[in-house]
Amino acid sequence: MKIGVVGLGYVGAAMSVLLAVRHEVRAVDISASRVQAIEARRAPIADPELQHHLDTQPLTLTATTDPAEALPGCDFVIVATPTNYDPELDFFDTSTVESVIEDVKRLAPESTVVIKSTIPVGFTARMQREHPDLTILFSPEFLREGRALYDNLHPSRIVVAGDGPRASEFAELLRDSAEDREVPVLITGTAEAEAIKLFANTYLAMRVAYFNELDTFAANHGLNTRDIIEGVGHDPRIGNFYNNPSFGYGGYCLPKDTQQLLANYRDVPQNLIRAIVDSNRTRMDFIARDILALGPETVGVYRLAMKAGSDNFRESSIQGVLARLRAAGVDVIVHEPLLRTDEFVGCEVVNDVAEFKRRSDVIVTNRRAPELGDVQGKVYTRDLYGSD
Repeated sequence: MKIGVVGLGYVGAAMSVLLAVRHEVRAVDISASRVQAIEARRAPIADPELQHHLDTQPLTLTATTDPAEALPGCDFVIVATPTNYDPELDFFDTSTVESVIEDVKRLAPESTVVIKSTIPVGFTARMQREHPDLTILFSPEFLREGRALYDNLHPSRIVVAGDGPRASEFAELLRDSAEDREVPVLITGTAEAEAIKLFANTYLAMRVAYFNELDTFAANHGLNTRDIIEGVGHDPRIGNFYNNPSFGYGGYCLPKDTQQLLANYRDVPQNLIRAIVDSNRTRMDFIARDILALGPETVGVYRLAMKAGSDNFRESSIQGVLARLRAAGVDVIVHEPLLRTDEFVGCEVVNDVAEFKRRSDVIVTNRRAPELGDVQGKVYTRDLYGSD
C-alpha cells in the first residue's frame, strides 16, 4: 500500500515510521531540515523509540518538500499538520489542514484523506460537504511527546471516524502496524471522534490542574502535599498516577485543546471546562508569587521544555512563570542547551551550567534534575516524584 503523510512533527514522524515497516510511505513537510533528517534516517523530533526504528528497521520511507512528488497514487493521505489555537478567532486555525485537502483534490483525488491533526467538532463534516468527491476520515491521535512512536506501537485505543469501508480499513492498518494486537477499535461518527480527542485531553488537563490546586492549598497551609496525594490516590477510583504537581499543564496539545473545547461549548451550559482553562493561569500566578516571596535578585530558569525528554518549548508552563517573574522586575537568566542564541524573550541565556548555578539566587525547574543535585538549597520546584 502507498501512504502519504503530510507533516513531520510528533504525529507525522511517528506515523511515517510506524507504517513504513510494512508499506511504502511518502512523507511531506515544508521544513527542508525535517525532510533531510528523515532521508538521513535521523529523527526530526526528540523520540528515542523513533530513532531506534530509523536505525534498525528496513523502512520504505522517502521524504520531500513537494506534495506533487509524494501524493499521486497514494491509497491514503494522512494529514498531520499543526492546528494552533487562534485567540482572536476563538478557534483552531485549520488552514494547514484545508490546504492539504486542496492538494489531495488536485494531485490525488482517488486517495482517502485521513485527518490526524486536532480539529474543532464539526470540521470533518464541513470538509466532506465542501469536497463531496473526496473521502475524508478523521482519526485522533493519543500520543505523548517524546513517546510518540511507542504510543503508536502500543496504542490505548484506535479511533477512526467516517462512512464506508475505508474507515475500517484504516483502523486495521493501524492495528496491523502495532505491536499490541488486542487494541480496542472504535469506528464512530466524525463529530464524536473529534469530541473524543478534545474531551480526552481536557480530562488530562483537569487531572493536572486538580493535583496542582491540591498542592497550592497544601503550600498555603503548610501541609505535606505528598501525604495528601498518596492518601487520595489509594482510592482505586482515583489511583496513584498522573498526579505529580507541576507549574501547570503545557506542551502543544493540552492548552490549545482545552481552549478549543471551551469554544465548542458556546451556547452550551458549562462551568467545569472554563474552570480548567482558568486554573492554569491561576497556578502560574501562584508559582510566580511563591518564588518572588523568596526575595531573589536573580532567578535562574533551568530548561524550558514542557516535560522531561521533550524538545518542545511551546506553551510550557515554566515560560508562563518566567514571563510573570520578568513582569515583576526580577532579573531572569535561562539555562537551555537546545537554544542556540544568547537571549530568549529578553532573558540572558547562560549555558555554562557552573556559571548558571553561581549567578542564580533561586533556580526554578519544573522537574528535578541530577545536574542540580549540588545546589539543592537554591532549587525551587513543586516536583514530588521526579516524573511527568
